[in-house]
Order: sequence, then C-alpha cells, then structure tokens
Amino acid sequence: MNKDARIYVAGHNGLVGSAIVRRLRAEGCDRLLLRTRRELDLADGAQVRKFFDTERPEYVFLAAAKVGGIYANDTYPADFIRDNLQIEVNVIDAAWRTGVKKLCFLGSSCIYPKHAPQPMKEECLLTGPLEPTNEWYAIAKIAGIKLCQAYRRQYGFDAISLMPTNLYGPGDNFDLQNSHVLPALIRKFHEAKLRGDPSVTVWGTGKPRREFLHVDDLADACVFLMRHYEDEAIINVGVGEDVSIAELAAMVKDVVGFRGGIVYDQTKPDGTPRKLLDVSRLTALGWRPRIALREGIASTYRWFCERHATELRLAG
Repeated sequence: MNKDARIYVAGHNGLVGSAIVRRLRAEGCDRLLLRTRRELDLADGAQVRKFFDTERPEYVFLAAAKVGGIYANDTYPADFIRDNLQIEVNVIDAAWRTGVKKLCFLGSSCIYPKHAPQPMKEECLLTGPLEPTNEWYAIAKIAGIKLCQAYRRQYGFDAISLMPTNLYGPGDNFDLQNSHVLPALIRKFHEAKLRGDPSVTVWGTGKPRREFLHVDDLADACVFLMRHYEDEAIINVGVGEDVSIAELAAMVKDVVGFRGGIVYDQTKPDGTPRKLLDVSRLTALGWRPRIALREGIASTYRWFCERHATELRLAG
C-alpha cells in the first residue's frame, strides 16, 4: 500500500475513520475515497456495489459502524446488530467482488467473553458468554471477523481483522446518553466546572478496569498492520495497561480543573469487570503506542473545548 494507491476509508467522519484519514494524509496519500452517509449508505447493498464497481478502490479500511456506550447498546439492540451486520456484509462482499487488494476490518475488544482471563488473548474469542449490555454489537463484530476469515479461506481474499481496545481522542462522541465512558466524563466534569457544582456523579462503583488507546495510535497501527500483517487470525491493538474507572475519573477531573467531589451511583451497571488486551502478538511485529493516557486526555479536552465548549456553555 503506497501513497499513490486508491484507498477507501469507510466511516471517515467517525472517531476511527477520521484518524485513519489524518494518518494517511500525513504521509502523502492523496487518492483517498471518502463518502458521507448521505452520499453512500453502507446498509444499502445496491449503493455499495455501485460505489465499488465505479471507484475500484485498491485498499479498504472498514471503520464504519454503529457504536455507543452501555445505555445505547441496552436501549437499541436491534439497531446495533442489524446495522452493523448490513455494513459488514455489503462492504466485505463488494470489496472481494471488485478485486480489492486488501481490507482491514475494525472489530472491538467487546467480542471477548465477559469473564475472559486477563489480559485477553486473541484465542479467547468464542470461549464463553458475552457481556449482556453490549452483546448485540459484539455478535455483529464477531460476524465481521468470521466474514473476513471465510472470504480468505474460500476466495483467497486478503482481509485482516483488528481488535482495538477502548478508544478516545479528537472526533469522539460527547453525548451523555450515547457516548463511551471517557468522553462522557470529560463533558460531565466540564459542565460541572461551568456550573460550579459541588460534585459529579459517575455510573457504577468505579471498580471496573479499562484500557484506553488514543485513536491516533490506533490509526498508526492500522496503517502498520495493513503493510506488515497477513493472516486470518485476529490481532489485538491496545496499550497493554489499564486503569480503574475511579482512577480515570480522578485523572479527567484533574485535567479539566474541576474542584468538586466525585459520587458513584452504584445503582447503575458496571459492565464487564475488566477489559485488558494481551498485545504481545502486535508488539512482536514491532509496533507500540506513543501517546500516554494523561497526555491524550489533555489533548482531547483541548479539542473538545475548541469544538464543543461554546455550544455546550450553559446560560448564566
């Protein structure tokens, strides 16, 4: 994959897709194929086939997906499984049919069993029950992995599957009802600081542990693996270290500059007790992340303030 290749980034306006675009453009890739959802509905098979027949991309990063946190997954299970299955089937099949040289499918660490041994190795896939609060999304992502493996086995299609850990960074979703934990905490602490609240309420006990990878590091890993990895086996992408939600909340509070306290609402679900990836397969190939968690939170908060703070500023 060189800088002159025709590269389609599916989901280029999303958190992951926009980071991949930044990464590709930084090294001079100027033949990127980008389409908004209005221009190309990936859930519409006919539209997808027409796009691939016309544009003939050589490489595909499949970063498009319907995503959300615990609340969204629990509230809209049909949307999460249907929309993601449609996107995966349409894009992977069209890519193979039109002779795409290589496809990179972005999965998720939520594919692993709820009580998988920590840190989670790639071999843990399909060895136990999933976390109920996001099983619909997880099942769709597992189906995407199996599609890539099936098309490789039957047709020789070069498709790789990456399993990122929890992501954050510029372009994230900061909506309190549908976002993941880190951007939700950034917005909560920011708004509480503006209001002068005495405390911020965080869902759960604060005890679950999570691993967080800056999305620009993920994008770098995607490009690296597109060039250096060819196997049907899935590969984890993470940092290999985790923090508790309580530690994360304290870090966000400090970065934002909120002076009040933190209250944990233990009536709300915690989700999976721990999600830490074993990244030994990736590090053996020679890749490691560069952005430390506190540094990444600080840069993400600056981005949030520049892009969203004005519209979120509360009257008075």
